[in-house]
Amino acid sequence: MKKLKNFTPVEKSFFDNIERKNRTNVPYIVVDNFPNLGLLTALRFLEWAHENPNGVISLPTGKTPEYFISWTKHILQNWERDDVIEIRKKHLIIFDEKPALDGLHFVQIDEFYPIKSTQGNSFFHYVNQYYIEGLGLNREKAILINCDEIPLAEGKTYQQVFPDNIVNLNLRYETPKNITEEIQQKSIFLIDQWCSDYEQKIRDLGGIGFFLGGIGPDGHIAFNTRGSDALSTTRLTATNFETQAVAAGDLGGIEVSKERLVITIGLETITYNKDAVAIIFAAGEAKAPMIKDAQEFFPSNLYPASVLAKLPFGRFYLTAGAASMLKDCIDNFYNSGKWNQDKTDKAVMALTKKLNRYAEHLTLQDLQNDCYTKLIPGLGENTVKSVMDSMESKIIKGIEKLENEVFYHTGPHHDDISLGLLPYINYQSRNESNQSHYSVLTSGFTAVTNKFLLKSLEDALVFIRKGEIQMLVYPDFFETGFRNKKDKDVYHYLIHIASRDTYQRNRALSHRIVRNIAELWDVNHRTELENQILEIIFAIKGSYTGQNPEPKIQTLKGMLREYEEELVWAHFGVMGDHVHHLRLGFYTGAIFTEKPIKERDVLPILKQLREINPTVISLAFDPEGSGPDTHYKVLQAIAEAVREWAKEKDLSELKIWGYRNVWYQFHVADSSHIFPISLNAMTTMDESFTNSYLSQVEASFPSYRYNGKFSHLSIKTWVEQLQDIQLILGKAYFYDNQSPRLRATHGLLFFREMSVDEFLRSARELERSTQGIP
Repeated sequence: MKKLKNFTPVEKSFFDNIERKNRTNVPYIVVDNFPNLGLLTALRFLEWAHENPNGVISLPTGKTPEYFISWTKHILQNWERDDVIEIRKKHLIIFDEKPALDGLHFVQIDEFYPIKSTQGNSFFHYVNQYYIEGLGLNREKAILINCDEIPLAEGKTYQQVFPDNIVNLNLRYETPKNITEEIQQKSIFLIDQWCSDYEQKIRDLGGIGFFLGGIGPDGHIAFNTRGSDALSTTRLTATNFETQAVAAGDLGGIEVSKERLVITIGLETITYNKDAVAIIFAAGEAKAPMIKDAQEFFPSNLYPASVLAKLPFGRFYLTAGAASMLKDCIDNFYNSGKWNQDKTDKAVMALTKKLNRYAEHLTLQDLQNDCYTKLIPGLGENTVKSVMDSMESKIIKGIEKLENEVFYHTGPHHDDISLGLLPYINYQSRNESNQSHYSVLTSGFTAVTNKFLLKSLEDALVFIRKGEIQMLVYPDFFETGFRNKKDKDVYHYLIHIASRDTYQRNRALSHRIVRNIAELWDVNHRTELENQILEIIFAIKGSYTGQNPEPKIQTLKGMLREYEEELVWAHFGVMGDHVHHLRLGFYTGAIFTEKPIKERDVLPILKQLREINPTVISLAFDPEGSGPDTHYKVLQAIAEAVREWAKEKDLSELKIWGYRNVWYQFHVADSSHIFPISLNAMTTMDESFTNSYLSQVEASFPSYRYNGKFSHLSIKTWVEQLQDIQLILGKAYFYDNQSPRLRATHGLLFFREMSVDEFLRSARELERSTQGIP
């Protein structure tokens, strides 16, 4: 086991017995999953706060701190409870006195600019709700970024100086063209001075003593994006695409976040106090490349988090997925436990990529010279062939035609199933002995922008006033008729795709919106319907972008997404009664969604399992709890429903398919099935996405990996996966294959089949790690 130099008792309690060579820029600790990451950071924070009751702290915003905040509050509020005492003993919290946090000085890390401090999506609001009030910190000792109070030229407000919320930083260097630009230039200089004063306030306190931050998709900490100077201080600055994509969820779309600047503390601000405890915590495989860059490359402004190497108490706290690309962790993977075919597959695949050489051209000497392939038991002439056979067997499984199956495909959000499995689903659905059900477990309303909803409502109002929503004249429409013939709205829309009649497609959407409003607001006649639409439009126009709307508007947005999901599967002849919308209650649009509870979130799934009686369940598989929080909470709910169902019947034959989509992907060695995807299948998926997910076509909430539609990112992923497998099997395996299906391959889809026991074991570990948190 490595030397635990400078590690505290709490940190040592989280070390496993794995020997790590610590070849990283900054020491790190690995835990199993996201909730345990929160426990580690909470205990380390409380340990530090006990030793530094008047210290200076800086804590992060966003979703990553969810379990840090939950554990910190839980431990403080239940300090003398038996289970908390056990946690304290286990993790070497040896002091009996509960840490007092009211003496700490809190420093806000960053903020969007401009943004009202009262908005629920401002970081000022966040730190006041979750840290100042939530943890009982002293507001008078806090150094905060309140955009409303930053002085501007002539005593004006930012709404007056920057009426469109756009700040042109080029005015720092250009001659103003008019009075407006002159005032804006003076205001920018005043903001710059305010930032310098903010920095000085922090330094007057001796600098930050305890810093906790996440790491962004470009490796940023705070808003110090890739390329930031290691000597940077607090400043007003622009961001890059990756950061804007992540911020889109906070601000109501990338069209907003790309125009918004930020105020951020600098890298030098974080490292000014040379005795500071500075921690970066990260969860999930998606963060692994950023962690590797910051930890294993020479510290540079390309890897902002590498600045922690300056500090003796700098740390990275990571989940296994986030640490998975570190050489220490790769060494441990190959050098511990029983060797199996998966290890052989990964080692040989890694070698082909490192050498950029097809597997058939690898020599025995190549294998013997590599630090990992040389470990393969019985290394010899047949080693590479075993990997080729392994890949081919997964392709054979992938193209096997199934019969008499009942598929229960689930998705945390709308479009998850389509992006994750559509080509394979379509392939198996052609056999009419199979039945398919599609269940989206949350309403997904947060993905519908106010702009899209406004346009849809305004269109509906036009169609109503023109008398083109003919169902309104039916005598029973407002009593019961609005509930009937919803499949007709779907057919009306799809029949006009081929004719490219946008007008009629908009009319079909308006039909569904009218039905939804009649249901939600219980309107009784056409005039009341029109007035209600006008009220909704007024409410939306009066809200800020990114604001969590009132419950009925939330539901209306979610119902639009549900209509989109019905459109997707109707492309393939699926009736609306086979597309299910569960709207699990834990999903509220709050920053931190609630944990799933049995009565509200598990029993609806169990009810469907009993009714549908599937032989196959597909789900977004995130056992580490590291993707979007909805994903792993849905995983918990499904696991508990399956666990309850297993008490009623024998599930030994039930198959679980774990898929991954644009947020994270399987390594092929961790998958069981490889499915070949043709250009036709790619086009089918892309067109069904574009035609059906109307609210998503403009990609207001894109992945940081791709500036465009999610469907294009899925295709990009499939193509990259094919390139990896071609290094093993060779290109000729596909284009010279006797099978037309394999000859037509231009991408590959991976998924993993599990038994019920295997799936529940994975889910159980995540469930255990959240027990005890309110």
